[in-house]
Amino acid sequence: MATDSALFALARAVGAQLFAARWRLVTAESCTAGWIAKAITDVPGSSAWFDGGYVTYSNEAKGRDLGVPTALLAAHGAVSEPVVRAMAEGALRRTGVEVALATSGIAGPDGGVPGKPVGTVWFARSVRRGAGVETIAVVRQFAGDREAVRRASVQNALALIRELDGREAP
Repeated sequence: MATDSALFALARAVGAQLFAARWRLVTAESCTAGWIAKAITDVPGSSAWFDGGYVTYSNEAKGRDLGVPTALLAAHGAVSEPVVRAMAEGALRRTGVEVALATSGIAGPDGGVPGKPVGTVWFARSVRRGAGVETIAVVRQFAGDREAVRRASVQNALALIRELDGREAP
């Protein structure tokens, strides 16, 4: 697979930002299935600011690898704000880095349900702030086929990191 120049440029900018702040990133990916980590590691020197990633495609993996409670998954489904927040916070807890990014969505072509159509993707970003953790979550609706939804998700996820103010100490 060739490197996507737009994603490469965005990942490089994310890396420069994280490196300047002396922050490290971990990813917790479901619908993007490691594509965010791939975009990041396409950037030479990314090991200076990227710790690693979890691909937790199944609910079992979300629970086992990230500590997402089974009851949370049962109550809200994998594609939900509470679950994506738990994914990001779980990745942060397990690695000890400063920033975590999580995705969970429905890339299609099937899997959509009422209230969660194909193209629905939840994102969460967790950042260590002193003794606490600050987590934000956003939902987006993307159009297109499976590839288009997943690519847009990677771009949106990286853009969430770009929104961080690197001058703020974690």
